[in-house]
Amino acid sequence: MESMSAVAFAALVVGFVVFRQLRARPFRPVAALITPAVFGLLGIAGLAFGVASVVKVHPLTVLSIVLLAASFVAAVVLGALRAGTVRLWRDGSGRLLRKGTAFTTGCWVLSFGVHWAFGLWIDHADGTGLLGTASLYAYIAFGLSAQALLLRRRAPALEALGSFRSA
Repeated sequence: MESMSAVAFAALVVGFVVFRQLRARPFRPVAALITPAVFGLLGIAGLAFGVASVVKVHPLTVLSIVLLAASFVAAVVLGALRAGTVRLWRDGSGRLLRKGTAFTTGCWVLSFGVHWAFGLWIDHADGTGLLGTASLYAYIAFGLSAQALLLRRRAPALEALGSFRSA
């Protein structure tokens, strides 16, 4: 029962993040890094739990570590892909705004599918524990970090072109 409530909580949190990305809202370069940092902290706790769930039975395998690293690389690649689907523009008052598109939603769905597949593979490779499943928040942190950093790089380019003024 506890695992079902944890899954439901994770789904709500992730759903909220995706929902926010699909709404037009101001883009603040520093604030864009706060959400990935929060997910990073949750990810550290999740990874600690996942590792503990495996090592109480047997040591981590090299394969599970390699798969975990590969899943984080995939998160970065998909976060970079997502960044390219987010619209950045200046409103009439000069504020920089951002909004995800239908392609952003598709990239999120693809990203969660990739994490789910890696999670199953990692947990199968370990034969026990929940390392693959518990890595969700860390996976999101890597993907959101890549997305935020690339959006932060696009913002000055818009300013240089005169597409927006700093507030």
